[in-house]
Parts: sequence; structure tokens; C-alpha cells
Amino acid sequence: MTTHPEVLWAQRSSDSVADKNIVWLTVNVPDIDEKSLQYELTSTEISFKATSTTDKKAYAFSLPLFDEVDTEASLSKLSSRSFAVVLRKKALKAEYWPRLTKEKMKLPFVKTDFSKWVDEDEQDGAPLEEDIGGMGDMGGMGGMGDMGMGGMGGMGGMGGMGGMGGMGGMGGMDFSKMMASMGGAAGAGPSGDEPADSDSDDDGPPALEDAEPSA
Repeated sequence: MTTHPEVLWAQRSSDSVADKNIVWLTVNVPDIDEKSLQYELTSTEISFKATSTTDKKAYAFSLPLFDEVDTEASLSKLSSRSFAVVLRKKALKAEYWPRLTKEKMKLPFVKTDFSKWVDEDEQDGAPLEEDIGGMGDMGGMGGMGDMGMGGMGGMGGMGGMGGMGGMGGMGGMDFSKMMASMGGAAGAGPSGDEPADSDSDDDGPPALEDAEPSA
């Protein structure tokens, strides 16, 4: 039997700068058994499955994404507290995705990451590195397109940024700092008394219109 983990998400958008056109995901599962980690990213869907050594539970989810992402330029990082992902949106657009998933669904386990979220019209004044909270050395991170469902096993030996191609032309953004800060910000989501699907436009981003999770 598997359980849905808490998944926090936030985003930025740009119609001209690719590395400012991203979605952050933080899967809050502590002490993931690296050998159990099964992770797959396609251009339209993200899947995750892993077991925590703390509570011995198996966690899993699969989400069809609202729009296409660039698997080669997307990143992921495993830490002792979470599994963090930066998805690179494929289409350069100034507008935010209206939701994380392709269809309107009710997903109680998917919540807004208020530690990273800013409103669409305020994002130009929010530096990406600071918003992520200093993700540090990415070390053994690989391009998402290389990781497949077979378990990530030797992430530490993947030799840095494999699969990401031309990092030098990414518009000056330091992806190492970004990924390091994601690790540091893991678990910094909404407070326990904040409703995950609040409809208030004044208290944060739009509510996720997500579907009942499948059994």
C-alpha cells in the first residue's frame, strides 16, 4: 500500500529567459531509501515512488503536467528531508500556468509552496536564487531525462550536471545555488492551519483545482 506524500509547488514565468521559466516541486518525504527511489519525468508527466526509512511507508504519486517541460534542462536533488525538482517549462510564456496539472483535479496532497511563490505581476522583483533559499552544491545531480523509473541508485556518481547541455548560456542564473536552496527550503510550506485549497485571491496563488486521487 502506498501513501501520497506532501508535494509543494511554486513557479516563475518568462517569455524571453528560459531559466526564469520554471516550476519548483518539493516532495516532503524524510530519509528516503535511495535504493527505493523510482523517479521518471517525461515532457508531460512526473512520477515518483520511494520508501522512507523513518516510518517504513511507501510514498508515490503520478501527475500529468499542465504543459510540456524540457526534461534535459530540468533538475532534481535528493536530500535527507525531501526530494526536490526544478522543471523547465518548454514554452516561453509570460503567463503563469493556471494550475500544476493538465486537467482540473482535487489533489489534497499537492499544496502551494508559499516560501517560494510570488504573484505573477511581482515576480520580476523576486530574485530566483533568494526565493529558493540557497540550494548549494548540486553535486551528483543529473538531467532528469537520464533518470528513468529503475531507481536512482548511484546519484552521487552521476558526475554533476549530466544531460543538461549548455549551462553556460542560461542567462546568468546559478542553478547550483538554486538547487542548493531548494534542499534548504524543503518542508517550508504553508503552516498547518492554512487551508491547502483556499479560494482566497488575497492570501496567495490560485487554489489548485485538482481531482480526487486515484486509489
